[in-house]
Formats: sequence, C-alpha cells, structure tokens
Amino acid sequence: MHVVESDVHPLITASYTRPRGRRAIPASWWMIKRGTDLIIGTILLLVTLPIVLLAAVAIVIFEGGSPFYAQERIGRDGRTFRLWKLRTMVDGAHEMREDLAHLNELDGPVFKIKNDPRVHPLGVFLRRTSIDELPNLFNVVKGDIALVGPRPALPEEVEHYDADALRRLAVPQGITCLWQIRGRCRVGFEEWMRLDAAYVESWTPLGDLMILLETIPAVLRKDGAH
Repeated sequence: MHVVESDVHPLITASYTRPRGRRAIPASWWMIKRGTDLIIGTILLLVTLPIVLLAAVAIVIFEGGSPFYAQERIGRDGRTFRLWKLRTMVDGAHEMREDLAHLNELDGPVFKIKNDPRVHPLGVFLRRTSIDELPNLFNVVKGDIALVGPRPALPEEVEHYDADALRRLAVPQGITCLWQIRGRCRVGFEEWMRLDAAYVESWTPLGDLMILLETIPAVLRKDGAH
C-alpha cells in the first residue's frame, strides 16, 4: 500500500524507519493476505451487520448519543487512520484519562482498567463479547487494517515505543493477532511486544488462517477481554 507523507503521524516520522533486509516476503503472500481480508472481511461484515445495528440501536436507546466511535490509530509504517468501533464509554471519557491514571493495570504506555468507570453498563457487555470491535471489519474491507496483525495503537502510545516495539508497524495492523489469542489484557506490555515481533518475523498466509481459527474460541471464552 502506498503511503504519502501527509498520512504519516508526526510522532512517527522522526523515530520510525521501515525495516529493511530482515525478511523477504513473497509478493504473492501480500496478495493472498489482502484477498483473504477482502473476501472473509466482506462476508463477516455482512453476516455481523444485524448484530452491529441491534447493538447501535440499544446504545442510542439506553445510553443516548452516537452509537459509533471513530478514533485515530497508527497503521502500517506510521500511517494514520480512523478506527471504527461501537461506543462503549460515556461522553467525555478521553478527558477523564489523566484523573484515572493511577488505576491503570498495564505496564508500558498502554492504558487499561479492568472495571473502567468510564464504560457504560451496556458497554461492559459489548466489550466482554468483543461485539464493540465488529465495526473494525469496515476498516479491514477499506484496507486500513488486516484481519490478522498487531492491534493498531493510539498515537500517544506509539510515541513511547522503542526501536523494537516500532517493528510491529512493519506489517498491516489487524483485528486479531497472537496477543489476542494468548490472553489480551492479561499479557504485560513487554510480552505483548514480543508476541507482535514474533508475528512480524514469522507470519505466513497459513499462519494467519490458524490465528483466525484460534480467535473464535478465545472470543467465546472472553479471554482477557475488558
């Protein structure tokens, strides 16, 4: 995918250099990956659309406001895009982050609270079942992210990445990856980055398919989801 300079977040341009010479990826693999994203992503988007619409209506009825939320994220090679999700937090949640910093349960630059007071009651259910992430499929079909790849991070998180962590940007970011099927929020930041690095260095089209299949039981178990 061609990346124009204006697409790249300024936090990334000074510190990120696209890795070269580490691993040669056959062009056919990238074609298979994108083709799989388009085919499976479109099918999943259509199949889950009734669930998304039902959840959106429920948010409007019980919580009010817009049911969808678009947030700036960092994609492959530092390219910025807006990631779509169902809204699980109350209005103004982002402004509350600093006041709740002492409750953060993850190390590193990531901010996660198991019983986040900013999450509305319906949002708790949507997060536990991963229904809130179904609109990510729109980003997959659009080409912002892939079905499989490191989860796209916030700009303020990437700002604190070291050279090793920045390697996760060498591939398309995705909905699910090794971190998703190995415990998600139960995994510390360093282990999370190690899993992403392992994916970057070893991914194959068949490996992506295996991760997709393993994601199904992980979601049903609600493994580390909150």
